[in-house]
Amino acid sequence: MKREFLMGNEAIALASFEAGVEVVAAYPGTPSTQIPETAARFAKKYEAYVEFSTNEKVALEVGIGASWAGKRALVTMKHVGLNVASDSLMTLAYTGVDGGLVIVSADEPDCHSSQNEQDSRIFARFANVPCLEPSSPQEARDMTIYAYELSEKFSSPVILRPTTRVCHSSGDVELGEINIQKRKGKFSKDVSRYVAVPLNARVLHKKLLEKIEKIREHIEDSKYNYSISGDGKIGVIVNGASFNYLMESLNILGKNPPILKIGISYPLDKNKILSFISGLEKVVIVEELEPVIENDVKIIISENQLNLKVYGKNIFPQTGEFSTDLLNEKLSKFFRIEMPKEQSKNLIIPSRTPLLCAGCPHRSTFYAIKKVTRGKAVFPSDIGCYTLGFPRPLQTVDTCISMGASFGIACGFAKSVEEPVIATLGDSTFFHAGIPPLINAKYNNSKIVAVILDNLTTAMTGHQPHPGTQLTAMGDVAGSISIEKLISGMDIPVEVVDPREVKSVEEAIKRGIESEKVYAIVSRAPCVLLKGLEKRPVYGVKISLCRSCKACIKLSGCPALEFKDGHSNINSTVCMGCGLCAYICPVEAIVK
Repeated sequence: MKREFLMGNEAIALASFEAGVEVVAAYPGTPSTQIPETAARFAKKYEAYVEFSTNEKVALEVGIGASWAGKRALVTMKHVGLNVASDSLMTLAYTGVDGGLVIVSADEPDCHSSQNEQDSRIFARFANVPCLEPSSPQEARDMTIYAYELSEKFSSPVILRPTTRVCHSSGDVELGEINIQKRKGKFSKDVSRYVAVPLNARVLHKKLLEKIEKIREHIEDSKYNYSISGDGKIGVIVNGASFNYLMESLNILGKNPPILKIGISYPLDKNKILSFISGLEKVVIVEELEPVIENDVKIIISENQLNLKVYGKNIFPQTGEFSTDLLNEKLSKFFRIEMPKEQSKNLIIPSRTPLLCAGCPHRSTFYAIKKVTRGKAVFPSDIGCYTLGFPRPLQTVDTCISMGASFGIACGFAKSVEEPVIATLGDSTFFHAGIPPLINAKYNNSKIVAVILDNLTTAMTGHQPHPGTQLTAMGDVAGSISIEKLISGMDIPVEVVDPREVKSVEEAIKRGIESEKVYAIVSRAPCVLLKGLEKRPVYGVKISLCRSCKACIKLSGCPALEFKDGHSNINSTVCMGCGLCAYICPVEAIVK
């Protein structure tokens, strides 16, 4: 064994190679992104294949194909990505797998960079597949290897559910030897298993229910559900990252109750829970988000006619991320312990509205949209950097639901409102889920202006490639796809504009609004944070011409712009030279 200082995500990636994984497929999404990135760095060394798929459903299907050919596969995504993949997941549970298949669904309590904070444990129960929950980078590594053993033993996909604090925390991790496997890929045809028509599916469903009970019996010997002895008749059941907060809090409070740590949240080890709670008077359940374990514990208590009180979501929140401070607050009240008031450090961190980067090409596009429409339009938008078009002064994002939804929602608005409908989404999002709703707009004659904000990368999650870029996840030349040619193939009028030439964007928006049919605009310029991108000329303010109208600041919201000493100023260390402020200035006081 060797030790390395790793993030939880890195530990999962390297553990998959220890387990002999040969195929990795993913769609990038915080907090899971570093898993496929790490795998891609080592893929050729360990003779594996890694790809960024067009979306999570496709990623899972790539993993299914590899698994059914007998190879071990890893599929990674964030929690909302599991929604996209669920259509295939639900039936995969019926058919089962051949080579081990692990699905990492990284949950994000407090939705730091997500549109919701859903709980993937619900999906595991819904699909009837095992779910493992690591609480540290070391457990993330260990559970990944165990997940492959479990997957192949029972021919079942396995969900690994790390949360943000496990994905992004770092620690010493013991690693084993890399197991480079070169299994010969072979698919053994069996229509009764792999073709899930109703006749077969009814039989497979019964087999799945029998399988999950066998897994439940198997995990009774698992080291990932274990108890810690303690004092008194009040016990605590805990899972995932909350285990770390609990141990710190109990140390601070000076309490030593018996603890049951749950590492496999589905199927739940009912016998271990029953053994733990028997003889207790009260049990406290500490779990982030939904009362999943709590509800199961209440069922066990009812079935066995036990007399003890359960404290879970009646004292802990059902939203947000837990912390040691939160557990100190809740448990001190529960145990009736007086907590000393902390001394104020007078540390005030000012709040800041999230903004697009200085020089971001999306800012110019949004400015042009707002200028042409004067804000009198409906602006459905999507998930990505460009969601930051919602704050003042741009205010050109009215909706944000799920990837690709902006074009679909726009179709509904087009049939319901009189104002122009101008929908925006990014290039990676377009390939992910934007094509079907654009086809829908064409088919149903929905009068929308569909704007694809193409910055030539998947920017929000750290510049991963996508089908419109020139390279794959492994750095090989990609079979890239032209967005405009794809749209032209739908017989939809489309034009490509450079957002750094703002006038051209304005004219394109006008043509789109005047069109009687769906009209597409690809606003293309590279993300200013791309490595190797040359910095454009820096702009400055001619103080003698500036009349202090603040138009540049009020209309663009660029973080490089300041107002001090009675006039506008440009921070040269921040400015990326996009020129939007010079275009806006009514007196031409801003120059290169």
